[in-house]
Amino acid sequence: MQVLEIVRPSSPTEDFRGQYGELNCYSSIRGAIEAEASNDSVHLFFPDVLQDKAAEFLTGFRGRSMYAVKANPHAEVLKTLYTAGVRDFDVASIREVELVAGLLPGAKLYFMHPIKSRQAIQRAYMMGVRAFAFDHMDELNKILEETGYAEDLELFLRLGVSAKGAAYELSGKFGAPLDMAPMLLSRARQVAMKLGVSFHVGSQCMRPGAFSEAILQAAAVVGHAGIKLDVIDVGGGFPVAYPGMEPPALDSYFQTIHSALDMHGFADAETLCEPGRALVAESGAVAARVELRKGTDLYLNDGTYGALFDAGVPEWPFPLSLITADGRATLDETSFYRCFGPTCDSCDKMEGPFPLPVDVAEGDWVIFEHLGAYGHTMQARFNGFYSETMVAISRETDTPNTISVPTLVAAPTLIA
Repeated sequence: MQVLEIVRPSSPTEDFRGQYGELNCYSSIRGAIEAEASNDSVHLFFPDVLQDKAAEFLTGFRGRSMYAVKANPHAEVLKTLYTAGVRDFDVASIREVELVAGLLPGAKLYFMHPIKSRQAIQRAYMMGVRAFAFDHMDELNKILEETGYAEDLELFLRLGVSAKGAAYELSGKFGAPLDMAPMLLSRARQVAMKLGVSFHVGSQCMRPGAFSEAILQAAAVVGHAGIKLDVIDVGGGFPVAYPGMEPPALDSYFQTIHSALDMHGFADAETLCEPGRALVAESGAVAARVELRKGTDLYLNDGTYGALFDAGVPEWPFPLSLITADGRATLDETSFYRCFGPTCDSCDKMEGPFPLPVDVAEGDWVIFEHLGAYGHTMQARFNGFYSETMVAISRETDTPNTISVPTLVAAPTLIA
């Protein structure tokens, strides 16, 4: 994890509110950008938004909500979630184990990556991790061997379910085939203190029904295995509202899941979910400065090798706003732009099209909103371009100088 560089304003401004943990805290995005005077993009964190979203999961989902750390492992994000009541964390690597265990000693960690190195399994167990996922007999044997055939293991069989309606389909890499799953469950039942199944319907799932279909498939596997299941993990995939992508309300997902669990024999089983994007996306944004304009091509100080990978590679349609360099009002007319990142690689581009005012100019800051997930964490250091500047923005954010951009883009094609 990158070390955060703390840059305090040389002279206090009316927007500066002090510290939020290790972050400088401001009352406005413009005030933050001007005070930080960063040559790099600026990561914006809205802790109040994150607290509200955590409360929505903790009160709406009837089981335990464990945060998928991969979405955003920043220390202040993790601490904010813990303060809000999140106590369970889905970790995928030994570095994530060490990060969360060192920062939040009271958290419970679930090593839910289905394939782990022997060293990672052994180290995690020594650090107190007892919950491990697997999707193959060889992986189960690795867990048993590297934990010394421990009798206090919580084992989760990751199922390769089939569900439609996700923007990112995740069944191609992980998940036990359903015809093999009963045998794997039976073997795990012999050695597990607590036995569970897990699945993932895909990221940004737009259909609540995908969860009920997956639960039905899990019930069939458990029935064929003829064993008692202690816990079911319904995974992540809860969606966020992006331009052109208006999902049902989060509560409808919870109701669908709860009904399916009761209908298919899991009413008494412990229940988990793994929100990542849905928890943190709306609590973050990235401000990228326009370094040069060539017609409808904008050259930014961030790109696909940085926080804007999702804007370029899968061409994710983030909400946009604009902060002008000089505080000027922009023209009402909107144009469509293509954006380029700062590296020398010609692949560092974002086709968009991105709707912005026709008079956007060098020095203006484009705000990519809802980028609290997979923004800060996706940064590389290629060509020396990256940003360690993150600031907190208080709930009392004043945005009269932030120009909202109308939604004029369509959603990406969903994978069936």
